[in-house]
Amino acid sequence: MDWLWAVKDLVAQLVDPDKLALFVQAHQHAIYLILFAIVFCETGLVVTPFLPGDSMLFAAGAVAGAVDGPGTLNLWWLLGVLAAAAIAGDTVNYWIGAFIGPRAFSGNVRFLKKEHLDRTHAFYEKYGGATIIIARFVPIVRTFAPFVAGIGAMNYAKFIVYNVVGGVAWVAVFVMGGYTLGRIEFIRSHLHYVLVAIVLISVMPIVVEYLRTRRQAARSTR
Repeated sequence: MDWLWAVKDLVAQLVDPDKLALFVQAHQHAIYLILFAIVFCETGLVVTPFLPGDSMLFAAGAVAGAVDGPGTLNLWWLLGVLAAAAIAGDTVNYWIGAFIGPRAFSGNVRFLKKEHLDRTHAFYEKYGGATIIIARFVPIVRTFAPFVAGIGAMNYAKFIVYNVVGGVAWVAVFVMGGYTLGRIEFIRSHLHYVLVAIVLISVMPIVVEYLRTRRQAARSTR
């Protein structure tokens, strides 16, 4: 399990702007490939929904905006590489869903939980095809949304449009948010609290949906 600890340590560096800046300085252009891989895995593989997409994008944007830091990222390269990773990840996830389908949630794979699949199905019932865009901003759901679309919720021509729009919007919002807000001294000095707030806000829709489902279930049993 040494590889798991190595991944955990790497992710910890990528979501901390100060550590990420030093990481950029040490690895230079390789950082774009690493960030691409993280975003691609979070959006493209149903076994890695735990990767920190939102906070990592914000931290990368903050580093790109810190021109006086020890390591900087090019904003346009960052936007292009990460948008490509998000779009490619969802595309791969869609085709995995198309070929494997619900059989993957038989209970034999530890990381694939049926409740995640059911929760994503509920999003489709509520938002329709726009789920692909909305799900980009909801952790866990964004990993399973393209998979469910591939199972049969959406034809590919329609999916790819939502995929591109959602991928570009998600990356732009968080990277540009970090790039812009990271330049404000007060926010930069409290950036760790901002990242915690981003995580809490990101998971809020999941909590609300969970509580709503529990409430409906309780009413139906009365």
